[in-house]
Amino acid sequence: MWIILSSVLVAALLAAAVAFSLRAARTARTPQGAVGWVVFLLSAPHLAVPLYLFLGNHRFRGYVTARRQSEQVIAGIRNQALAYSPPPGATPIDLGPFEYCAGLPALRGNSGRLLVDGAAAFDAMFEAIDAARHYLLVQFYIFRDDELGRALADRLIAAAGRGVTVRMIMDPVGSFRLPRAYVQRLYDAGIELVEGDTSPLPTIRFRLNFRNHRKTVIADGETGFTGGLNVGDEYMGRDPHFGDWRDTMIELRGPMVAQLQLIFAEDWHYGTGENLLESLNWHPTHAEADATGLIVATGPADQNETGNLMFFSAINAARDRCWIASPYFVPDTDILSALRNAALRGVDVRLLVPDVIDHRMPWLAAFSYFDEIREAGARVFRYTSGFMHQKVILIDDTIGAVGTANLDNRSFRLNFEAMAMFFNASVARDVATMLDADFDRAYELDRMLAQQPAHIRWAAPLARLFSPLL
Repeated sequence: MWIILSSVLVAALLAAAVAFSLRAARTARTPQGAVGWVVFLLSAPHLAVPLYLFLGNHRFRGYVTARRQSEQVIAGIRNQALAYSPPPGATPIDLGPFEYCAGLPALRGNSGRLLVDGAAAFDAMFEAIDAARHYLLVQFYIFRDDELGRALADRLIAAAGRGVTVRMIMDPVGSFRLPRAYVQRLYDAGIELVEGDTSPLPTIRFRLNFRNHRKTVIADGETGFTGGLNVGDEYMGRDPHFGDWRDTMIELRGPMVAQLQLIFAEDWHYGTGENLLESLNWHPTHAEADATGLIVATGPADQNETGNLMFFSAINAARDRCWIASPYFVPDTDILSALRNAALRGVDVRLLVPDVIDHRMPWLAAFSYFDEIREAGARVFRYTSGFMHQKVILIDDTIGAVGTANLDNRSFRLNFEAMAMFFNASVARDVATMLDADFDRAYELDRMLAQQPAHIRWAAPLARLFSPLL
């Protein structure tokens, strides 16, 4: 009896492995991902089949954007483009690829103020929250019930108490440890909250793969913030393991705030079915800085690989320098080739990554890519003054971008991300000054993988095998 039952289970497992392999070959977002899943499923079905049930969805279906549904928003975007379009030749960068990725036009009339590290960023965000008169839109991947988390909750509850409408979005994976009492306190104060998909097993793989990694604060449609910081004491440098947490947010004013708000409205619409278009301010004040920029929001609901294409377009636009800061470096072949090509063209290509370990698998996998870009002339800097978590792009003296997207496959294809991209010399100069200071707190990698300690030398190639999932 047991032999028959075991044989049936083995046959079912093998059948599932074959079926999932065929599905992966048909639906995976990249050939590398398809090959990785097929090899894993057929060689180790007892491990791969359960993992595929959690991680094997390759495209996110059913995410209906408010932008595509509403003629009003489409008309508003066109009107903004007419009112705030940069004059021809105002920037040496071809804006077309970035507008394609964003599905939005680049607009002038913006300002972007860099907020370096947690104290500066949350001071600015708390000031905007305290000054809000009509509504607040708040979204983070991680919320914690600690000193910072309670300080944010106190301010949001106080805002709701004075009549401000407060709407919040939190990701159920990023915030899964958040106590129910914290959330209930927000509900009791009248705050509207989307906690993500909280249904049981049938949709758990959506929660694991398709994470909403965006971080957004918007006050009255006039002031917006986005960047790398989440809500937790470690982001203020209070965790002894990580030390001084290095991160960047950017404060936005001008039409880009309306674009960031539109992305929040899309996420809200997906989570609740509620259309916020009539209840929000879509005409932020024109900023005196008059910088051209746009919000590039990418994710697995996009029909094309917009996350990958955004990075590719930025790297390809570089003529003098391409500096990228990212806590994770697990690129696909397109981005790896673009970085190597830029370096071979004589571009000053620099990658800033943390030396401190956050997640061991991507930290190890990165070592397997460093040799390839360094051989082409790119330089890799490892930040040592605490953990570096910022997501920043600098191209020449023209493009400065701050947001939530990492330089890895997960941000390219599996997470919902947002980047504030400025095509402006002043913002680019501020980003360059900031990154110069970061390079001073880093050392340049000068050893090939074969020269690394044994645990890195052997583990890095193995970790790379999982790069489509990292």
